[in-house]
Amino acid sequence: MQTEDMEVPIINNLNDNGDRQRPKGKDVFKDQQKESESSMESPNLEFEYGDTDTLTAELSELYSYTEEPEFALNRDYFEEDFRSHARGRRWIELTVEEQRAYVMRLLDALEVTDRDKRLKVARAILYLAQGVFDECDTEVDVLHWSRHNIFLLYDMGIFTALLELLSMEIDNSQACSSAVRKPAISLADSTELRVLLSIMYLMVETIRVQTEDDRPEWIAARETFKNELASPLYNGEPFALLLFTMVTKFCSMNAPHFPMKKVLLLLWKTILFTLGGFEELQEMKVRHRERLNLPPLPEDSIKVVRAMRAASPPASAMELIEQQQQQKRGRRSRRPLVKQDSLDTYNERDPFKNDDARDEEEDPEDTDSGIEGEVDPLDRDVIIQPPPPPPPLRPPTERVNFPKGLPWAPKVREKDIEHFLETSRNKFIGFTLGNDTETLVGLPRPIHESVKTLKQVSVGITPVIIPLFLCSFLHQIALLKLLLAAAPTSKAKTDSINILADVLPEEMPITVLQSMKLGIDVNRHKEIIVKAISALLLLLLKHFKLNHIYQFEIVSQHLVFANCIPLILKFFNQNIMSYISAKNSICVLDFPHCVVHEMPELTAESLEAGDSSQFCWRNLFSCINLLRILNKLTKWKHSRTMMLVVFKSAPILKRALKVKQAMMQLYVLKLLKIQTKYLGRQWRKSNMKTMSAIYQKVRHRLNDDWAYGNDIDARPWDFQAEECALRESIEKFNSRRYERNRNGDFAPVDNCLQSVLGQRVELPEDFHYSYEMWLEREVFSQPIQWEGLLQNP
Repeated sequence: MQTEDMEVPIINNLNDNGDRQRPKGKDVFKDQQKESESSMESPNLEFEYGDTDTLTAELSELYSYTEEPEFALNRDYFEEDFRSHARGRRWIELTVEEQRAYVMRLLDALEVTDRDKRLKVARAILYLAQGVFDECDTEVDVLHWSRHNIFLLYDMGIFTALLELLSMEIDNSQACSSAVRKPAISLADSTELRVLLSIMYLMVETIRVQTEDDRPEWIAARETFKNELASPLYNGEPFALLLFTMVTKFCSMNAPHFPMKKVLLLLWKTILFTLGGFEELQEMKVRHRERLNLPPLPEDSIKVVRAMRAASPPASAMELIEQQQQQKRGRRSRRPLVKQDSLDTYNERDPFKNDDARDEEEDPEDTDSGIEGEVDPLDRDVIIQPPPPPPPLRPPTERVNFPKGLPWAPKVREKDIEHFLETSRNKFIGFTLGNDTETLVGLPRPIHESVKTLKQVSVGITPVIIPLFLCSFLHQIALLKLLLAAAPTSKAKTDSINILADVLPEEMPITVLQSMKLGIDVNRHKEIIVKAISALLLLLLKHFKLNHIYQFEIVSQHLVFANCIPLILKFFNQNIMSYISAKNSICVLDFPHCVVHEMPELTAESLEAGDSSQFCWRNLFSCINLLRILNKLTKWKHSRTMMLVVFKSAPILKRALKVKQAMMQLYVLKLLKIQTKYLGRQWRKSNMKTMSAIYQKVRHRLNDDWAYGNDIDARPWDFQAEECALRESIEKFNSRRYERNRNGDFAPVDNCLQSVLGQRVELPEDFHYSYEMWLEREVFSQPIQWEGLLQNP
């Protein structure tokens, strides 16, 4: 029985976030009406973006609900061995020296040849890393003892021993060939790998997170562990590269039993630990700007966005049609967005908005046109209707508590300054100077002042810092394959990779309750995979860009050629509100709650209840990460911006604005801004609220003609040439920097006198006959100022 066949009834019954076909006819009308009503009622989401969720949430996502019986199994193996060693005492009653002695005993037992005995010892170690929960009364106690035990395990060298066992399991060809031949892979096929990866994840995540009450020796251990993970100490390569190899091997169908969720979580946290998160990236930028004598950064982007207020979503076509029908029946138009203007972020007047109904937006999804076209008759009615009476003026006191001005400091590129000066020179002088941005001779005084202003604005640079290992093309393809398989809009195919190997039980569910539980587990499993991949890709792109621009460009181009842009758009082409508010969790089964409290009897009602929060943190986190990745891939790349237009991303992105969360809305508006110039006048006229939102929320780039498309870069030339030119520059750089047979023009010059004189030079055969004549002509008869050579130029 195939694995895909087993998951079909569960997924079809429960996972309807994106798997359903779009309804036809009247169902479309009803579906749009529901979306319209939900958008009007959607609340502001109190979400704080960061590197990760809380430690408890991150630990609980390591385990699937089908792994729940293994908690007791770990405890039993530990107590069976510990009872003979401690003689009736509990682990928390031992002194640190006694605990170290017992860990040393477990470390020795890991080296036995018997596979089953090794697994029992590994489970006992996992129970220690999980916080000896059977001896704890509260979740806080479990986390406390887990932290204590993990630092003890690291100090005793457990991580290195586990790494050797992990390498053995990765190279276990018998297990791989057995898994390839199996018709259906389940949880039992990855037992050893899951135990080892779970211990290593707990160690990496717990040691990575710093707390206020950390002991000095723990702080030192954290730095040591961080350096070890980043160094090529494990078979000549960093630990993260070993995990990348596991991902690639799994996606090539050579190891279908690898537990990918645990591998991806461990890989993400290892990269986060060794390279640093968003705060560390910001600190690196500040340090390198100081080193290069550049002005400080105007702001921290994440901090600015946290202070933003979410906007109400733009009106949908359904709302506009309903409004028009009410007008025709002689009733006053109902305006659902009058409570809060979608653009009134700072209680300031919308600069684009007239007090008429022309600002009501048409959803281009229903017209199926993102480019210029005729105005729809219904739309024409909206445009020519008389203006409503002006709203009453707000009292001045309402404006006092809100900041004035735009949230971002404007920026300008060096290219913009060059273009401005070239245009000015052509106009006033009649010739150009190439890339010169300093010479202002002959230009009038206002041009001098304009250039001075432009140079005072922040100019982007890319410093070179510590070297990073480059993520190969195969690794990126593998990550995108996993992302595609985990996306809720993907269909199960017989030739697709099976990412459910480490969540499906050996025996499939036979009752409705078991099926519901497994369905929730499968959906949760996919969400966690999307979360890990999106965070990992974003983190790598940001570090590559800070390290060297060409590292970032080559990785970005690989992702683009692997269809990352349409993949992300496909992900968002779903009911995004349903995805963000999904309740694919069973709180009573989450770790460490499930190992401390008595397990209540599960019912269909308790499974459907989920948690009480307005949104799912991991899903909103994943959406923001994917939007940020899409922004990084398309920023200042006109060929890739055209891909957004070709794939009709505007209606997809506009629907994402229904999520009332400031950070997510910002990155959606950024993506809409870069393609606005290509969408045509009719789209801009029909989406004035979105245009105004872009003006108020997105950073201004001086001389950026984003709203009208008059600049030369906006014209649809052969954009393939842009990618080819970038590729050529990257290959030249790689050849110059990394290839052994370097181009002679860029080979380093040997300036060592001893080295140069010691080289063997091939002379022509007749040279010794004319040597004296050559010496007289070339040396003795030439006036050489030897003293001048000793003076500084």
